Amino acid sequence: MTPEKKVEIEGHIVDVLKTVYDPEIPVDIWNLGMIYKIDVKDDGAVELDMTFTAPSCPAADFILEDVRTKVESVEGVTSANVNLVFEPTWDQSMMSEEARVELGFD
Repeated sequence: MTPEKKVEIEGHIVDVLKTVYDPEIPVDIWNLGMIYKIDVKDDGAVELDMTFTAPSCPAADFILEDVRTKVESVEGVTSANVNLVFEPTWDQSMMSEEARVELGFD
């Protein structure tokens, strides 16, 4: 897979991640800054590192499955492995400007 194709697939992955929401927060997980890494391999497999705003998120299983399913739906992706990580610890500074405005932080 060419580097250009990987960048294209990564862009489509970001697009689908913007459709995943924590049911308790009206901002998508991408703009919340919960995605730490997207790595598209040559064979189309994707390794994704993400976190939650709180380690005890009650919707964790639902969100993780939604992420995996949506990433695997992207053309060119052969599989998705979603790793839940807590380093670095998520904080409000990781949110996009759009998220900060939506949630009333700016």
